[in-house]
Amino acid sequence: MRFGRRHAVLLLAVAVWNVLTFGMFARNLRAAHARGEERTTAYWVAHAVLVVVNYVIAAVLGSVGFRAWRRARGGAVGGA
Repeated sequence: MRFGRRHAVLLLAVAVWNVLTFGMFARNLRAAHARGEERTTAYWVAHAVLVVVNYVIAAVLGSVGFRAWRRARGGAVGGA
C-alpha cells in the first residue's frame, strides 16, 4: 500500500493523540494508586496493560507515519 503525505499526517496525529491521552490516563491512574484507592489488583494490572499497549500502538503508528512522510517528501508520490 502506498501512503501519501495526508496518510502520514493522519498516522502521526493519531500517534501523538495516543501518547497525550494515555499519558494523562497513566498519570491519573498512578495518582489514584498513590491516594490508596481501594481497587482489586486486576483493575490496576488491566489498566496498566492498556497504557502499555496504547504506547506500543503509538510507536508503530508514529514509525509508519514518519517513514511515509519521508517518502512523500522525497518527491515520489507514496514512495516505493
